[in-house]
Amino acid sequence: MVIGVTGASGRLGRAVVDELLIRGVPAERIVAIVRNPQETTDLSDSGVRVEYGDYDWRDTLTGALPGVNRLLLISSSSRQRRVRQHRSVIDAAVRTGVESIAYTSMVRAQGNPTMLAEAHRGTEAMLRASPIPWTMLRHDWYWENYTAGLDAVIARGELLGAAGAGRVSGAAIADYAAAAATVLTTDGHAGVVYELGGDYALSGVQIAGCIAAVAHRPVAYRMLEPDAYAEALVETGLPRSVAAEAADNEIGIAAGWFDMRSGDLHRLIGRDTTPLSSVVRTALREYGSQFAERSETGNPDRGGHL
Repeated sequence: MVIGVTGASGRLGRAVVDELLIRGVPAERIVAIVRNPQETTDLSDSGVRVEYGDYDWRDTLTGALPGVNRLLLISSSSRQRRVRQHRSVIDAAVRTGVESIAYTSMVRAQGNPTMLAEAHRGTEAMLRASPIPWTMLRHDWYWENYTAGLDAVIARGELLGAAGAGRVSGAAIADYAAAAATVLTTDGHAGVVYELGGDYALSGVQIAGCIAAVAHRPVAYRMLEPDAYAEALVETGLPRSVAAEAADNEIGIAAGWFDMRSGDLHRLIGRDTTPLSSVVRTALREYGSQFAERSETGNPDRGGHL
């Protein structure tokens, strides 16, 4: 059996490839499909088959997929072109005889009213209409979403948001990668929709409190109206369209769409999901943060799920 992973140079894709190798999948039976093969020479050196495949060019995908039995389709990062790009991958998979596709969708995709969920619904519909057996891996929030600009959050002493008391059942990228690896290496997942969320859910106040506990600095949650939150993100340099989607996601969180404690993720990975504190502490260390040394003292995991 040969396993293909699209977007294999991204954080999630690379984590999946690494997880497959850890689980003993022979390197030569893994196909890492990337846009820039020159950036993944370490994978090639390890024996992984690295293939050039660009979501915008169907022919490159058709050339990358021959011999792949099981494929993980990692959602494109292009908001405007996502559905069309995913169609190219699915069409290429059909043409080359791929036997199953697992897709990284969004939590509660069929009913989720957020802007980001629309493209995932479209991709799920294409997969259901294709002749290839599929598995939906509907992801909740990544805890890593809260580590971008973490130094600034800690220095400022406040975490901005517009979700009110809404909770997010987040998990680490490594958790979602482990779930994907399970689906790719075991049987019985065809036609299954997995709603993947962490073992616990946190509000913005609790997330800010967790960051404060790890950094040993006061961090408060500052609730804004969605429009004001979007403007604050624009001021940090985000494009207005991206800021608008982020604010829209906060509305979805407030409405409960991202509180998904189904247990599916825990069952697939066979362990507890990663605490937010662990992700924050790792991020501070990897970023070379001025607060990293503080985060290594004490026991910020003392709150259990935090």
